[in-house]
Amino acid sequence: MILHYIYDPLCGWCYGAKPLVQAAQAVLPVIAHGGGMMTGANRQTVSPQLRNYVMPHDRRIAEYTGQPFGEAYFEGLLRDETAVFDSAPPIAAVLAAEQIAERGLELLGRLQAAHYVEGRRIADNTVLLELATQIGLEPEAFQQAFNEADTDRHIKDSRALLAKVGGQGFPTFALEQDGQFILVDIGPWLGKPQAFAHWLSQSLTAKESSHAFQACGLDGCAH
Repeated sequence: MILHYIYDPLCGWCYGAKPLVQAAQAVLPVIAHGGGMMTGANRQTVSPQLRNYVMPHDRRIAEYTGQPFGEAYFEGLLRDETAVFDSAPPIAAVLAAEQIAERGLELLGRLQAAHYVEGRRIADNTVLLELATQIGLEPEAFQQAFNEADTDRHIKDSRALLAKVGGQGFPTFALEQDGQFILVDIGPWLGKPQAFAHWLSQSLTAKESSHAFQACGLDGCAH
């Protein structure tokens, strides 16, 4: 059984689900698929409008999940109108980390903390290289893999998977077994990573699942 995780590095609910992903990794393989929420025409320069849109969502995410959001994010990055929110570079960084060391999810977690707690610009290549090096990745190998990452194809494939499993936004979780996919509603597990891990363990040991799970329906999942 494999847990597929369709995410975006600039999705607040994906950051809220970070402890669930970490707990799940101790139970079964987790494969990350970057969805490219803010790419191409959807890239956004930070503005008062963007700040006013995301802050209520972020405060709700913090309340539901217990995940910390830093003042450097709320009062720093979200007021820096020279910053650009672009999902493609951090997705490329995750792909590079996975390719060279199978540590894509680890780097994703570091990028999420850098963005939401430290207020770092995770669309900037210099920041990505610094954070990759910080978790112990070899700088030259990372930079080469980053430069060669086929991010556009990965995003296209991720969106195709999202449509295939019937997901409605980010994050979407789907269990795969024998080529069959079952959507997982993470709503009941937010803020309860160990309970989520226990549920996954039970799913692994069950002969077959008789439950139908719905896609993530939390408002704000696509922001």
